[in-house]
Amino acid sequence: MQNSDAMALSAALLSAAGDLTRRIHDGVVGRGFDGVRPAHGFAFARLAPDGATVTELATHLGVTKQAASQLVDEIVRKGYAERRPHPGDARARLIVLTERGWACTRAAEEAAAEVVGAWGEVLGEEGLRALLHALTRIAVRGPVRPSW
Repeated sequence: MQNSDAMALSAALLSAAGDLTRRIHDGVVGRGFDGVRPAHGFAFARLAPDGATVTELATHLGVTKQAASQLVDEIVRKGYAERRPHPGDARARLIVLTERGWACTRAAEEAAAEVVGAWGEVLGEEGLRALLHALTRIAVRGPVRPSW
């Protein structure tokens, strides 16, 4: 592959990822979840299903503990998560999604399904499965982090 083709592929993947993030966010807001940012969705993904400590969330997001703590303060204040005693560490607090947080997560899943459904209309079912297979083969394993 020529350098120009590699750059075109890179730009297309970045554009698709950015558009996907924006459209999921728009779908979440359109379903009545105000005051959320795309970064919250990345945090919600780590908090589901069993919660996480601030330290674990910081590692997942690739940010400092202070930044993760500020994000937790924000989502707790907005009613999307709550702090609970950690069952295995008396010094730590477990951050878990509230029912509102779970509802927001379901709204994001619905919005993602709509976006991918639209891709299926362009690519067809076989093309969509091929895209999934190809991306799964090259995707880095581990947390999906926001681009801050």
